Amino acid sequence: MKLVRVGQPGAERPGLIDAQGRVRDLSGVLAELGPQQLSDAALARLAHLDTAALPVLPDSRFGVPWTGIGKIVAIGLNYADHAAEAGLLPPAEPIIFLKANSALNGPNDAVMLPRGSEKTDWEVELGVVIGKRAQDVSQEEALSHVAGYCVVNDVSEREFQTERGGTWDKGKGCDTFCPVGPWLVTRDEVPDPQALGLWLDVNGQRAQTGNTATMIFGVAHLVSYVSRFMTLHPGDLICTGTPPGVGMGAKPPRYLKAGDTMRLGVDGLGVQAQTVAAYAKT
Repeated sequence: MKLVRVGQPGAERPGLIDAQGRVRDLSGVLAELGPQQLSDAALARLAHLDTAALPVLPDSRFGVPWTGIGKIVAIGLNYADHAAEAGLLPPAEPIIFLKANSALNGPNDAVMLPRGSEKTDWEVELGVVIGKRAQDVSQEEALSHVAGYCVVNDVSEREFQTERGGTWDKGKGCDTFCPVGPWLVTRDEVPDPQALGLWLDVNGQRAQTGNTATMIFGVAHLVSYVSRFMTLHPGDLICTGTPPGVGMGAKPPRYLKAGDTMRLGVDGLGVQAQTVAAYAKT
C-alpha cells in the first residue's frame, strides 16, 4: 500500500493511493495515520479494505505521510562515493545524528533558508519507517520491525553543520529541513530495500544519481545497529544516507538560494518537488 495524509497543514486526512493513482479517503475508517496504524496487524486490516468503496479525495497538498514521529535518526556518510566526495574515509561503523522533529515538512512544501545561511545543501535519501518497537534486535529480525519506506530530503546547512563548533545537528534540524513523502510505501511492496535507485535534480539539472545497493551499511544493519543505542518506536524515522552529488562536493561547491527548485525521488516511493524560500520568521 501507499499511505498518505492530504490537506492543509494541521488539517490533513489519512488516505491511500489506489491502483489508478487516485487518493482514497481513509478518514471514515481511522481518525489519523499514526504509530498505532503501523503495526503488521493494523496494516493488514487496511490492506483488506474494499478500496473502490472509499471516497476519492480531490487533488490536494500532501503532508508527511504519517504523524506521531517520535524521533528522526539519520545516518551520515553511508555511501562510499559520497564519503569520497566529502574527502573522508568510509566510516567503520554507522555515523548517527538526529534531526529535530520541527524540521518535518510536506514533500512539496517550500524549503526555507535559515537566517544567515550561505551553504544550504540537498540530500536525497531512503527513509525507513519503524512499525514495531525495536530494542537491540538482530540483523536477521530487523526488517520485521519496519512498516515501510519513503523518500526523504535531508536538507543540510553545511556551515552550521561543520563550522559552528561541534555537532552536525545544528545544520540538520532547521525548520523545513526534512521533507518526507509523498507516500509511506509498506514493506511488502519493497521486497529488497537494497535495490532502489535514487536521484535529485536542482533547477532541472541532475545533481544526484545513486542506488541503495551501494550503501556501506544496509537497512537491516542500520535498524539493528541503531536499536542497540536507542529503542526505536513505531513511527520513528531512519534516514539512511545520501549518494554522491551534493552541492558541498561540487567543484566549486554549489549551494541553494531562494527561488531554486529541487525534484527528487526513489524507485517506487514517489517524487518530491520543493522551491527554496528566503528566511521568514514564523
